[in-house]
Amino acid sequence: MAIPRAARTQRRTRIQEEKEEIILEAALDVFSVSGFRGSTIDQIAEVAGMSKPNVLYYFRTKEAMHRALIDRVLFTWLEPLRAFDSNGDPESEIRSYIRRKLEMARDFPRESRLFANEMLQGAPHVEDELRGPLKALVDEKAEVIRSWARAGKITKCDPYHLIFSIWSTTQHYADFDVQVRAVLGQDHSGEGRFEDAARYLEQLFVDGLRIRHT
Repeated sequence: MAIPRAARTQRRTRIQEEKEEIILEAALDVFSVSGFRGSTIDQIAEVAGMSKPNVLYYFRTKEAMHRALIDRVLFTWLEPLRAFDSNGDPESEIRSYIRRKLEMARDFPRESRLFANEMLQGAPHVEDELRGPLKALVDEKAEVIRSWARAGKITKCDPYHLIFSIWSTTQHYADFDVQVRAVLGQDHSGEGRFEDAARYLEQLFVDGLRIRHT
C-alpha cells in the first residue's frame, strides 16, 4: 500500500493524519471526475483548500495519491468477496454478496468511478495487483462456487463469469447513477432504487443457479 511521504519521514501526528485524509478526499473528488490523466496536483490542492507545496509534503506525486486511493478501493471492494464462505448456504452467500456490493455502489460512488477510470485506461497503476492478489482471491472463490456445484447445491456455471456479472450489474448503479436516475424517473429514483435492484438481482442470479428438478 502506498505510504504518504510524511509517514516515511517521521511519526505522524493527529494533525498530519487529518491533513492526509483531507488531501485524499480532495484527490478522490478530482480523480473520480477527471480520471488520472485529466487531474492535476493544482486541482487537488484547490479542492483540499491547501497550497500545492503543502500537498506535496504529504504526497510527493500525483501517482502517490492515486495509488493510495486505489489500494483503499481494492481492499474495500474485495472485502465482500473475501467473506464468501464455502461452508455457507450458496443462496444466502450470493444474496449477501449482491446486497453488500449494492451497498458499496450506494455508499462509495466516487471510489467506484475512480476504479472504473483506472480500468478504462488499461490499469497502468494496478496491473500487478490485478494479476497477483486479485486473481488469487477470485481463483479461490471460483473454487468455492465449483464446490457448491459439485455438491449439487447449485447448477454448474462458469464461476468467473458469475463473479464478473455480479460486479458489473451492481457497480452499474454507481458508475451510471445519473443514467439510472434519469431513466427510472422521479418516482422511482430515490434510495429505494437500491432495494429494488437488490430484489431483482437476487432473483436473477439465485433463480438462475437453482437446481431444476424434473
